[in-house]
Amino acid sequence: MRPDPSPRSADAPPDTASTCLTSLQNPRVKYVVKLRKRANRDAEGVLLIEGYRELKRALDNGVRPHSLFVCPDWFLGENEPALIEQARQAGATIWSCTAPVFEKMAYRDRPEGLLALAPQRNLTLADLDLPDDPLLLVAEHIEKPGNLGTMLRSADAAGVDAVIVCDRCTDIHNPNVVRASIGTVFAVPVVDAGSAEVRDWLQSRNIQIVAATPHTDRDYTEIDYRPGTAILVGAEQVGLSEFWMHQADGLVRIPMLGQCDSLNVAAAATILLYEAVRQRRAHVT
Repeated sequence: MRPDPSPRSADAPPDTASTCLTSLQNPRVKYVVKLRKRANRDAEGVLLIEGYRELKRALDNGVRPHSLFVCPDWFLGENEPALIEQARQAGATIWSCTAPVFEKMAYRDRPEGLLALAPQRNLTLADLDLPDDPLLLVAEHIEKPGNLGTMLRSADAAGVDAVIVCDRCTDIHNPNVVRASIGTVFAVPVVDAGSAEVRDWLQSRNIQIVAATPHTDRDYTEIDYRPGTAILVGAEQVGLSEFWMHQADGLVRIPMLGQCDSLNVAAAATILLYEAVRQRRAHVT
């Protein structure tokens, strides 16, 4: 039987906001610590949301955490009480913790005193409701949670309609993805799908596929991003796979004028997205 996300035992305290968790051996504390591992998060269908900004964006985008652990000793400002009340109104059970207990559960080296558990959001391509001429970011084989999170932050800033992660190497629900995105993972639709499925889906909607690669003579500014466009970026070490290189409607490069032959994948994605934004805004005005 699947464990209760808020486990109970003879030694566990009742579900009241006034209860303070003081023991590192408390079943709830042990349960949260187990969620550090991806296999346990996936088995439970749970993700961790740590930090003020991350939790605020989650709540503002309709995420309903079922538990929120708080430690005032770690609060950075005076806005936390209002956010805690917002979480309570969204259905979260609030648990206060001593500093040692919170440090045990926290994912960060410098906790902010807020750690929520919430259901994972697993979208499919069929769930996407896109406008005419959408702008999409497709990321293949991204290995580092920080890079994926940074791309989500850039995608949100650029008004991207969805981020599609193909053949992923990292966990979309990794707490470091949430952290690096500063909670924008909850603002941008994120889909996990296989490359062949994504290719068929894009082609069926006449969305052009623009692949970023150093192996072309065409600069990234030399393509029209105003039609429906999917910008593709690949793994940090090897770039896009041969599959996508052959499926792309256009290959583009970012000129490298120094000794380095490529940019960090998140930086490259940001440059390409903002070229699309520039063209689309110029067309509107």
